[in-house]
Amino acid sequence: MLPLLFSNPYAFILFFGGLIIAIGIHEAAHCYMADYLGDPTPRALGRLTLNPLAHLDPLGTVVILITGAFGWGKPSPFDPYNLKDPRKDTAKIALAGPVSNIIVAILLAQLFRFPSLPPSLNTILYSLVSLNINLALFNLIPLPPLDGSKIFAIRSPLLTNPQTSYFILILLIATGIIGSILFPISNFLLHILL
Repeated sequence: MLPLLFSNPYAFILFFGGLIIAIGIHEAAHCYMADYLGDPTPRALGRLTLNPLAHLDPLGTVVILITGAFGWGKPSPFDPYNLKDPRKDTAKIALAGPVSNIIVAILLAQLFRFPSLPPSLNTILYSLVSLNINLALFNLIPLPPLDGSKIFAIRSPLLTNPQTSYFILILLIATGIIGSILFPISNFLLHILL
């Protein structure tokens, strides 16, 4: 699917724009949830916005373009000391990102109900639905700095060490282990939605 997008400059621009928006929505969802739960940190730092440029991480964006599925945005700031129940509220803030991507995937999938869409637009829509699903699934992996580590409250010293967790994450991506686990789930969700 991605080679087709990269061979068509207009399709690539639309896909890349969708990618930027998907990351922006993901990170904004974290910030809005933190604000809703009483933490003013994202608002104070100018991150309480849907403007994707406020949420982009250059390396994370490049990784998504290379892999077509995995990557990340700039970490959303929040202060657990401003939360009523730091452990549960941190999990809610973390979960807001992946949930926002699933919602975007569901909304985009509804466009397939229009039978008169040109094939090129169908290809782009399919890629964006797939991207949002993969972005959500990838972020649910219970390894720091991904959302899954906060949702599932990982406490292992081995996995909470940033250097170790980054190494494990890169190793899992490079060996294709993550893909072999996530793509069947992604394909199942795509089959349901499309």
